[in-house]
Amino acid sequence: MTGTVVVGLDGSARSRAACRWAALETVSRQATLDLVHVVDSGPPAGPVVPPEPAGSGADRGETITREADEELTERHPDLRTTRKVLTGRPAQLLCELSSGSDLVVLGSRGLDPVAGFLVGSVALPVVAHALCPVVLVRSAAREPSAPSAGAAPGDVLLGVDLPAPADELVSFAFDTAARAGCGLRIVHCWQMPVPMLAARPAPEPSRLPAELGEERTEALHMALRPWRERYPGVRVHEQAVEGRPARRLLQNSPDASLVVVGRRIRRPRGSTRIGAVAHAVLHHARVPVAVVPH
Repeated sequence: MTGTVVVGLDGSARSRAACRWAALETVSRQATLDLVHVVDSGPPAGPVVPPEPAGSGADRGETITREADEELTERHPDLRTTRKVLTGRPAQLLCELSSGSDLVVLGSRGLDPVAGFLVGSVALPVVAHALCPVVLVRSAAREPSAPSAGAAPGDVLLGVDLPAPADELVSFAFDTAARAGCGLRIVHCWQMPVPMLAARPAPEPSRLPAELGEERTEALHMALRPWRERYPGVRVHEQAVEGRPARRLLQNSPDASLVVVGRRIRRPRGSTRIGAVAHAVLHHARVPVAVVPH
């Protein structure tokens, strides 16, 4: 690990929430928190407005990063921070910073309990193209508990595929749970193969789900064995359940401290595809979500 966490700041409540979450994560990593504000040099996304006086964007960025730094220093006297005010396209610059960082943290505003995350013009491209994990934090999200806080933090929730869960994804989840001193819930979802049902005479179909469930549970346990041995102090609860992955993860997410999902590394220019499961969880989860490239 490089020892750097990047948090994007724009002065909004959601970015301040992301900043507080990132500070605790940085302390647990014994890393440096990079407070970044980007003055957008691109065309306005909305109605045309009179341009700001020269230097005003940079001045505002200096104020935002300085105030965040002062607040965090008061909360965490031992926290190491740096401040950057850059000019360019926010998503592009944050992706460039991700190549030398352990983690990028961004705020994401929620519309309502149904709409969940509103993944915007900056967050979605960063999630899709960053070279390190990206965490999106809602403004109402609870901060991760510090080990000495006294209250038990919520479990980390991880969704995995079989037969071979991605090493980057599982490693991130186990490491996060180990540093937070919390449990790790791992969910693998499977769906009934329709052709198999059609080929079985009654009453075989009624027994088939139980048989498949047992097979998937055993496969999940075997796949996770090396990680259990590597992190013996992490309390692990694993489930192989029938159903759609996004729906099952969302059902398990309200009490989690963090939901961890993966996205396959793709590099088509301009694409923001991150996979159906990651996209659904980002839009609807009400707790912080980490998207890990693999």
